[in-house]
Amino acid sequence: MIQEDDGYFFGLGAFETIAVENGTPVLLEKHYARLYQAAVFLGLSLCKEQLEEEVEKALEKPEMQTGRNVMKITVSQKNLMVTTRKNTYQTADYEKGFTAAYAKTRRNETSPFTYHKTFNYGDCILEKRKAKEAGIQEPVFLNTKGEIAEGATTNIFFVQKGKLLAPPLGCGMLPGILRQYLYETYEIQEQILLPEMVETFDEMFVTNSLLGIMPVRQLEDFVFPGMEVGRKLLKEYCKEFFFA
Repeated sequence: MIQEDDGYFFGLGAFETIAVENGTPVLLEKHYARLYQAAVFLGLSLCKEQLEEEVEKALEKPEMQTGRNVMKITVSQKNLMVTTRKNTYQTADYEKGFTAAYAKTRRNETSPFTYHKTFNYGDCILEKRKAKEAGIQEPVFLNTKGEIAEGATTNIFFVQKGKLLAPPLGCGMLPGILRQYLYETYEIQEQILLPEMVETFDEMFVTNSLLGIMPVRQLEDFVFPGMEVGRKLLKEYCKEFFFA
């Protein structure tokens, strides 16, 4: 049972969503590291032994041993929960690619909460719901300066003449685990990205821990010329982490 605390009343809590492939959590240590950083930011006391024990229990469930699954860790002042579910992204999603559109809400790059995965997730959820009603898979946030920042649940990348482009962290975004993986694996060129620049890009793709690397077919009215690089990166990522 959930205990009343500042997480329940004021959103002072943190969470991680982790892909589990055939019983193996993907990039678990990186998720732990980000969770501990958020706990320090929020002033939460997080017991490493208790956390790892609860994670182990979750991973031992029979339904977690095969296929694509998700483990979610949620922590607050008085609560620690580890829950599981199926990962619902399908092959058809990657073949078609996402359709994206700009969110009406702006991302606040001046708020420290922007850079941690906390319970303060209302903007993302509400924009995601509105997008779904409009047939859009991912809303894209601009920051208060009108610069491209991040998706509601993803980090954003573009491809231009074979180069991988991404907005700097300071534009206002969660430092995603897949974003970190790409930065460690490939050469990423950071630059301020504006909506009027989008039509000069060859591709767009978005990343997060559950979908991996998802090609974007269209942003607003602009249809990108291709999705080849995004699909290639996805294939390499899947090969490394033994996806089915």
